Amino acid sequence: MDLLKQKILDEGEVYEGNILKVDGFLNHRIDIPFMRQVGKEFHRLFKDDGVNKILTIESSGIAIGALVAQEFECPLVFAKKTKTKNIAGDVYTSKVESFTHGKVYDVMVSKRFLDENDKVLIVDDFLAIGNALNGLIDIVNASGAQLAGCGVVIEKGFQHGGDKLREKGIKVESLAIVEKMDHETGMVYFRD
Repeated sequence: MDLLKQKILDEGEVYEGNILKVDGFLNHRIDIPFMRQVGKEFHRLFKDDGVNKILTIESSGIAIGALVAQEFECPLVFAKKTKTKNIAGDVYTSKVESFTHGKVYDVMVSKRFLDENDKVLIVDDFLAIGNALNGLIDIVNASGAQLAGCGVVIEKGFQHGGDKLREKGIKVESLAIVEKMDHETGMVYFRD
């Protein structure tokens, strides 16, 4: 998606430790007109896959998921990182290690919101080594739902999480794949 690549080049910041900061439009301040385009692109990529539910993880995935769900005209479900009083009854859980936060979360989804009648598209802002997506895939599998695939806004191709998922036969569509970043120059290089 050329628009996304240009936004990364114009507004993204590269930090030591393979950090690409895009909080000015993607995961802190949300550029809604841009995110509508992201939603439309994921719909284009997965429109023939029978999707009837979007799944993401809190918190950065929620804005993306909402705009994708709007395009599919279906519900968005998001995995919570902590159990709250408003999650009643049984839940599907999976352990997810956050690359950004350096923490392991027990993410959960109420069993009321996913079942064997669902065809699920997982969406998220970033894919690095694949921990979040693998955790969400575990939840989809535990629910008996079918996985339509995974849609990622930015994939860090050099960390190979997407490659490993694709090797398992999972449909992964990333709108921009970063092949290399240089924190000293601030340059970002994309996979063609």
